[in-house]
Amino acid sequence: MIRIFSHYVSKMAFVLLLLELLMLLTSASVASVLWFSDQHGQFRADNLYLSSLTFALVIIFSMSALGMYQHSSREGIRTTLIRIMPSFALGFALLSALIAVRPEIYFGRGISSVIFAIGATAVVLTRLVVFKSAESALLEARLIFVGNGPLARECMDLAHSKIGLHQFSVVGCVPIAGEDSCVPTAALLPVGESLLSMARRYEARELVVTVTNRRSKEFPVGDLLDCALGGVRVIDAATFFEREACQIRLDSLQPSYLIFGGGFDQSFWRASVKRCFDLVASGCITLVSLPVMLLAAAAITFDDGGPLFYQQERVGKDGRVFNVLKFRSMRINAEAPGVPTWAAANDPRVTRVGRYLRMLRIDELPQMLNVFKGEMSFVGPRPERAFFVDQLARDIPYYNVRHSIKPGVTGLAQVRYQYGASVDDAIQKLQYDLYYVKNNSLFLDLLILIDTVQVVLLGKGSR
Repeated sequence: MIRIFSHYVSKMAFVLLLLELLMLLTSASVASVLWFSDQHGQFRADNLYLSSLTFALVIIFSMSALGMYQHSSREGIRTTLIRIMPSFALGFALLSALIAVRPEIYFGRGISSVIFAIGATAVVLTRLVVFKSAESALLEARLIFVGNGPLARECMDLAHSKIGLHQFSVVGCVPIAGEDSCVPTAALLPVGESLLSMARRYEARELVVTVTNRRSKEFPVGDLLDCALGGVRVIDAATFFEREACQIRLDSLQPSYLIFGGGFDQSFWRASVKRCFDLVASGCITLVSLPVMLLAAAAITFDDGGPLFYQQERVGKDGRVFNVLKFRSMRINAEAPGVPTWAAANDPRVTRVGRYLRMLRIDELPQMLNVFKGEMSFVGPRPERAFFVDQLARDIPYYNVRHSIKPGVTGLAQVRYQYGASVDDAIQKLQYDLYYVKNNSLFLDLLILIDTVQVVLLGKGSR
């Protein structure tokens, strides 16, 4: 994994994206030059570069939006072809819309088909080469877990469940006296030699410390120091989860990790960039979705004749309360008894029209007004109701950390976790929110925006 603007990204996925961008640029440029040379036509170089770059970036965005950089490296050519076709179809639709606004980027009717065909072929070949290389043992990260307790088991499960381009080979777990063993016996490594010699013998690149009681005399401080000095990377379980799952796990979190772990950028520069991003993203989405919002308003009126919008008090930055604005998706007086109730995935209070509004996230669109007013950001932790915030802040440590920044219309927890309707779900989502608060950047905002497009198009994720 590599870190770009505080966010961890798979090296293989990053290399794949760069290679495909290069191949798409080359395909468009070379095909255009050859085509217009054969036709003895005129084609200005600045238009060629602009058209080729636009084509490559739109296709890359389309593949990202449909999850082409998040899947397993073990897919074959048939699966690759099936996944690429909708990506190029989406790219074609987006390019057509851009050409309507900027006609100068249009290649021409004949050459456009050739460029799409060559580009798709180049992407398929690039992926086959990269995926075949990813299967090599030389590219696997070999890990040893120091500890054999419940945290070690969770780390092993995470390492084995990786379905992205970053592959692991777990050597095993070093048992620590005093810990209740929660890992399979076959995964335990024999004791008796130093951690450094064990790491070198098994060619492990990294040691992940999962021991919860680090004040015990059994904790191998000296061995871990020897490993660090001997060139073997040593990290703790909290760092492993943050890097591989984009989570800051509460069960392995120490206050010192938040205090000394870096991040939490609240500088004037970051605030200014984020505000500009909020205004641009919200303005574009409002402009594009205006016809959809008008249709939604008509559908709500036709369905039950009730009010179009629903306002509800939510807790924002620094605990300030504001009214969030949404299209009404529940029946009138959904909380008639007066007691706040968790919203559920298949909530019986949802109207017929509201079910589709929530499924397609259309009910969230009026929140762009909250963004324009400065009460929310486009990306951030989802704002919660004050009634639940008081309860969650009492029951969950570090819950109020998420209120150190503005809440968002979408966020990392919304694209990574299913619908939240309980305290346990709030804990799981908080782990993503803490990661975002700690590592937020424009780069991460753009990635979450792309993931949100994928959620809307494919119906995955949560709200």
